Amino acid sequence: MDRRDSMKSLLVGSLAGGLVLKGCAPATTESDQQAPPIAEKYYGRTTDEIVRDNKLLEEHFFTIHELETIATLCDLILPATNSAGSAVEAGVPEFIEFMAKDMPDHQLPLRGGIMWLDSQSNKKFKRLFKLCSPEQHKELLDEIAYPKIDAKTPQPGVQFFTLIRDLTLTGYYTSKMGIEDLAFKGNQPNVWDGVPENVLKDHNVSYDPDWLAKCLDTSKRNDTAKWDDDGNLIT
Repeated sequence: MDRRDSMKSLLVGSLAGGLVLKGCAPATTESDQQAPPIAEKYYGRTTDEIVRDNKLLEEHFFTIHELETIATLCDLILPATNSAGSAVEAGVPEFIEFMAKDMPDHQLPLRGGIMWLDSQSNKKFKRLFKLCSPEQHKELLDEIAYPKIDAKTPQPGVQFFTLIRDLTLTGYYTSKMGIEDLAFKGNQPNVWDGVPENVLKDHNVSYDPDWLAKCLDTSKRNDTAKWDDDGNLIT
């Protein structure tokens, strides 16, 4: 089982645990801002929720550089495969941008983590993290993706990477692409055509023909049932 399959297994078992974040953010300039994604459809949203979502989509938090760094991290965590697209192709950076605005507690850990990552990258390789080679990315991330379990003090960067990894998995596997990658079908109507005839005979019972036509006609299984004022099934 490869790394991506391991993540899918964990997600199917727990359906993406918690998301945790904090903070306040410095103002961004107009040149730093990126147009938010357009919300075209809302499922199960109240009017107030739709208004709030639209307001958040009009706001900006991350700078272009921060979004590019997040995109680099997302595709390192969930790269494209032969059967599925990458986290960036699924729109995960936009999801993380939205979550940072929707849950402001995420803002300080995310922005601070990106700054820390760039600082470490500059110290080691004299370049920003997003500009590093694949080998340099691996060297930096191995230190925070697989922390020492017996460490007496928290290792810098570990909490940030855990957060960005959780958000990447949540964003990807709740997207259309991610759900298709999981092959998750959701709730599907089944077909039941009644108790088998031999069982009915063994118990000397049978179905009322009228109810049989109303309840066990599988061609009408997608029809909505109708009842009269006395609670009798009509169709």
